Amino acid sequence: MVVTGTAHADLVVKAVRAAGFDAAPLHDDLDSSSASRVDLLRDRETPALERRLFWSLLFLSPLLYFSMGHGMWHWPVPPFLQNNPTGLGVLQLAFSAVVMFINRRFFRNGFSWLLHRAPNMDTLVALGSGAAFVYSTAALFLLSRQPLPQGAVHPDLYFESAAMILTLITVGKMLEARSKGKTTDALKTLMRMMPKTAVLLRDGVETVVPVEVVQKGDRFVVRPGETIPVDGQVVDGMSAVNESALTGESIPVDKQPGNAVTSGTSNLSGFLTCEATRVGQDTTLAQIIRMVGDATATKAPIARIADRVSAVFVPVIIGIALVTVAAWWLAGAEFGFALARGISVLVISCPCALGLATPVAIMVGSGVGARNGILFKTSAALEMAGRTRVVALDKTGTVTQGNPHVTDIVPATGVSEEELLRCAFSLERKSEHPLALAVVREGERKGLPPAPVDSFRAVSGNGLQAEHDSETWAGGNLSFIQRFCTVPERERRAAEALADEGKTPLFFSRGGSFLGTVFVADIVKETSRRAIAELRELGVRVVMLTGDNQRTADAIGRQVGVERVFAGVLPDDKATLVRQLQTEGAVAMVGDGINDAPALAQAETGIAIGAGTDVAIDAADVVLIKSDLLDVPTAIRLSLATLRNIRQNLFWAFFYNVLGIPLAAGVLTPLTGYSLSPMFAATAMSLSSFCVVSNALRLNLFASPPQTT
Repeated sequence: MVVTGTAHADLVVKAVRAAGFDAAPLHDDLDSSSASRVDLLRDRETPALERRLFWSLLFLSPLLYFSMGHGMWHWPVPPFLQNNPTGLGVLQLAFSAVVMFINRRFFRNGFSWLLHRAPNMDTLVALGSGAAFVYSTAALFLLSRQPLPQGAVHPDLYFESAAMILTLITVGKMLEARSKGKTTDALKTLMRMMPKTAVLLRDGVETVVPVEVVQKGDRFVVRPGETIPVDGQVVDGMSAVNESALTGESIPVDKQPGNAVTSGTSNLSGFLTCEATRVGQDTTLAQIIRMVGDATATKAPIARIADRVSAVFVPVIIGIALVTVAAWWLAGAEFGFALARGISVLVISCPCALGLATPVAIMVGSGVGARNGILFKTSAALEMAGRTRVVALDKTGTVTQGNPHVTDIVPATGVSEEELLRCAFSLERKSEHPLALAVVREGERKGLPPAPVDSFRAVSGNGLQAEHDSETWAGGNLSFIQRFCTVPERERRAAEALADEGKTPLFFSRGGSFLGTVFVADIVKETSRRAIAELRELGVRVVMLTGDNQRTADAIGRQVGVERVFAGVLPDDKATLVRQLQTEGAVAMVGDGINDAPALAQAETGIAIGAGTDVAIDAADVVLIKSDLLDVPTAIRLSLATLRNIRQNLFWAFFYNVLGIPLAAGVLTPLTGYSLSPMFAATAMSLSSFCVVSNALRLNLFASPPQTT
């Protein structure tokens, strides 16, 4: 449900900016424009940081020359600055102030969050740089009253540290921004695939229109080499279509009248006339873009660890820095030295790496999933998939192809095969069940005229009944049909024998008399057995749920290698069964039908087959675009790889701070005489963040196994 607020957008933006963030209104017209969507994802942060870094370096260079170059190595300076330490100090102050102004965002954000009693990583940087600048300014004007020996420089000025800290951290942030910009490449590629125009066919005339104006039911044409603008169904023509951008399958798919085509895919050979079935934000490509965007925008539960730690970490670090300064000063060190140790603690402890550990890995993992045809709707779904202990598979359309056909027609004694099939055809043509469609196709193939029936009623998961010429016609499973007639023992045994082969028996009666049995079989998908084997290799238990009879379900279960089979499960009972399975661990439910929606919602991870119904896809957490069961173990492996990457990032972020803080505080100084300067602390902090981002980008090397039989 969408809740519409009453606050004006400008007020919301103003409040967000006051909190230290940036915001802008999202206009509706951007939703339908792929160019605008790509522009929204354009990396604006990296160029801005590059400009900031350029100007920072431009003013930092002379600052370092006059401070360290002249002070430490006696590099030459203009005559008016020779023997003029106060003049050199003022010059350093000026250059340092310019660098601080260029990087004023650190101070604006850092002190804003400090005032909101929620200090963050920018707070540490602002406090460290600001303390160095304020102390140096005070020292400059206090010491300027005292004459210094000829050629001497002020000993306690840290202007170069104040500027260098900001510059080095800007380097780190630029590297982070550049790395993070790469994580949206998959999403930007998808957006660029969205066509801008379509060629509509109106009254036999071709008209080029913006794709946004195409309506459901419009007819459009696609020439060889063109991109299909919206989802549709082929009504005329034959061609091969390249769907690799969406499914990852390199082999083109042949299309003919009746076949579905998807927006963003490429027509390779023939001329196609299609009818639009999904347009605008309802197209498959638009849904993929929205799902990937939602996944990267949400926060995974594991990210709360970093949030909780950061909320305590920053205030603690400020306290440690203050204690460090006080301890060194009370121990007899010069105040400038003591302050430098405190500044080093503030800068090296900046938890940028901690804040980046989870979101960058989630962004990369979601992008990798999209490239492999696996869409995680939220980052929580990406995390939860890896915790799966039980996978519950719907049978029809998931384990099997979902396209059953009639295999055997066994009429009762004294009943003709045509008579039995005509009754079955007349009943089943009013049903939408996959098994009913098989009977309807068989009746149509044989050209049987259906009998008119009324008072039709479908009993979910059991069967059908209707009235014809004051007679009750019924069809369904054995328990259902026994309400209307007696099934002879011979027919029962015959049905059981064929059911052992994986064929589903449908029993029919007319006017209280048994008519016979129609057997329907659904073919197992080629990759189902391998997918289930891979799940078991991952230590995941696999069960199958079906409304089919036990014998048929067991036969299918044996073919694909599932551990347990639950047969005769009514749609309303699937969610209850999933709830029971959750006592054994986290459950991932895989299904494609409307009747699977409650179970998909109940499971920790609902996985919808991409070719399934909209209701199932809406209820699921993960969508498999290729409708291939092999993508289930791939999704779990990708989740495990992402979780492993996040844990590595968190470990190194924590380990780095645990190691760096004592070093920056000068714990080893009495033993080694070495102390970490604020500049080197800033360099180390930036490199730690860059390392965490680089480690997250390794997820791009994740590859799903080749999907061969």
